[in-house]
Formats: sequence, C-alpha cells, structure tokens
Amino acid sequence: MPLWEAALELSAERAIASGSERALADAIRRGASLRIYTEFRHNEHLDPASDNAEIVQEVSDFRVTYLVDDHWTAGIMSQRMPIASPSGFGPRASMSFFMYNQDGQQAIARPYLDGPPATGAPGPAPVDAHDDMPKYCEQDRYDDDTNAPSSNFVYDFEVYRFLVSDVWRQVYAHSDQGEPLSGSLDALTEAFAGGCDVKVAVRGLCADLAPSPTEDPADAVDHEVFVECGPCYYSTERRIFFAGSQPVVRVQPAIPLWYRSRNWDFGWLMVRADGLVARWLCDPYTLEFRKSEQRCAIRWFVR
Repeated sequence: MPLWEAALELSAERAIASGSERALADAIRRGASLRIYTEFRHNEHLDPASDNAEIVQEVSDFRVTYLVDDHWTAGIMSQRMPIASPSGFGPRASMSFFMYNQDGQQAIARPYLDGPPATGAPGPAPVDAHDDMPKYCEQDRYDDDTNAPSSNFVYDFEVYRFLVSDVWRQVYAHSDQGEPLSGSLDALTEAFAGGCDVKVAVRGLCADLAPSPTEDPADAVDHEVFVECGPCYYSTERRIFFAGSQPVVRVQPAIPLWYRSRNWDFGWLMVRADGLVARWLCDPYTLEFRKSEQRCAIRWFVR
C-alpha cells in the first residue's frame, strides 16, 4: 500500500497548522497523488435540522491536480457523483466537480446528466445565504438556470489535511514538439510494459479557456494539469507511445482556481509522447462533445 503523508494542514480558520504550501507544491510537481481529509459536524453540514452533533470524517480523492505558476496547487474531484450521506445518492444525476485550493478556498461545478440540457443563459446568479449552515460562506455563483451551475465558497471544516502519496517517479519529459528534455522514451516504455501505472503532467492544457475572445491563449497563466492514464500503447517499430487519460476537468488557470461562466469543461485526452494532445471535450451546458487537438510539453510519471 502506498504511504500517505500530510504535506499541509490548515486549521478551521484556514491558517497553516503544520507542513507548508511549498511542501505541497513540491509534492504535486513530482506527480504525487492527492487526497484531502476534513472533519465536520453532522448537524452543521449534512442535516442542519438534526440534533446529531457527531464529528464526521471525510477523505476525498482528487484525481486531477493543478500546479499554477509553479507554486499554487489545487485539486478537483473528477469522478464524484452527489452523495446523500449516509443513505445513498443525491436527487439528480450529475457530476460533482468539487475543487479545493491550497488555502481552503472551495468550489463546485455540477453538469447535470439526467435529461435535456436547460436553456437558461450563463451568467452571475444570486448568492445563497445558507442561513441554516453558518459555516458555509458562498462568495459567488453562476449559471443557475443552465445545465451547468457552479459556485465558489468556503466551508469552515474543523481541519483540512492535504495528504500526498509521493511515490510516482518522472521517467520522461519532452517539449510540445516532442524534443526530449529529460529521461528517455525507453524508460517510459519499459516501465509501462512491466505493468506500472502511468501519469502525465500536461503544460498549458487550459490556455484556451480565456474569459473573453479578445484574450490571447499565449498570455494564459503558466500551469500544469496532472491526470492518471488508463490504457497505454506502444508501437514498437514506429516508436510511438500514446495513452488515454482518466476524466479531466479543465479550468481557466488562475490563483486561486475559480469557477465562472464558460471558464471550465471536462472530457478525456489522448496524449502522445511527441507532444500531441487529442481532446474529446464535453460542453457542460449542452452535453455536446467536440474533438480538438493541441501540442503541449508533457512530463511522464510511473508508479
């Protein structure tokens, strides 16, 4: 079993209690997996009408991680559906793309999957006061009348513990044109053929998610998106290595990461060890998929 260690812990006031932001960023840069441990009281979070004040512990898996400007970290729950604890699932089929920044800033984007897309126009929506949940502070929200509402908030958990499994090792890195920068393709293919898991850090993946058509993607904040791969392939004579990713959630790079109208989407990637990134992305407002390509510098990790 991989070991999990706390790189950073925040108090209920989101002050650093142990570890450091730098230690967390260094681990994510090395490809570390991320889980976040939190605590809350049942009747302050799950059921405000209840008299049950027991502490509930939660550990969530953040399969997509971001390193923004080489120092700011965030994680997204890319495979979560709404849970109605402890009885089952929420009322509507959707994805729950919860996002946590290193300072405890949180957010959620929720594309609904259960019927025809809503027809409302994207834009700011009224903030909910959440009077029955005093530890829930919603800062803004968007797109309430669409198929993809989102909001940014802070819930004051009793503790935030950023746990990392720092067992991945980088074996190859190349430019967006496939020029080797470190390691070797042979090291990657040998590890893959031996059954190792594969993970990628894709630089500039979200550069086209600009808030307006006038912004140049070249001016996007520098960022890497980390995601594990599923099926991997190696064409032995042509020496072409390529892999399909697990689901990825793309967000316009910023510090902190923040959901807004049309600054996020989700889908799958096919990454190739010459810099090609084929994208099959879903528009969360219409649930229509579209294919596109870009070229990115990629770092390859194995475990």
